[in-house]
Amino acid sequence: MAYVITTACIDVKDGACVKCCPVDCIYTGGRTLYIHPDECIDCGFCESACPTQAIYEDRRLPAPLLPFLAINREFFEPQVSGLGAPGGAADVGAVTCDHPVVAAWPAQGASGG
Repeated sequence: MAYVITTACIDVKDGACVKCCPVDCIYTGGRTLYIHPDECIDCGFCESACPTQAIYEDRRLPAPLLPFLAINREFFEPQVSGLGAPGGAADVGAVTCDHPVVAAWPAQGASGG
């Protein structure tokens, strides 16, 4: 995995990262966005575009946010969204589910669009 979306995106889902991703690897869940770990090409465009600073390179993820490595990966597995490796978010569209950790996260005020 190259980049990871973390807590600052929950209930915000600004979408600037989605617009700039050259490989369409950022998927929309119910409350947050998720980067597909096998589709990300480690370009960093998403990190620089994120207005809430929710995206980190996996090697620079602050210790309190380390669980989001697994959260982003597990979102695509059968027990969560079942998306697998669809090869691009545009053809999938938004899904209503989230990883259980994100679904249980306390509501945050939306500050983005």
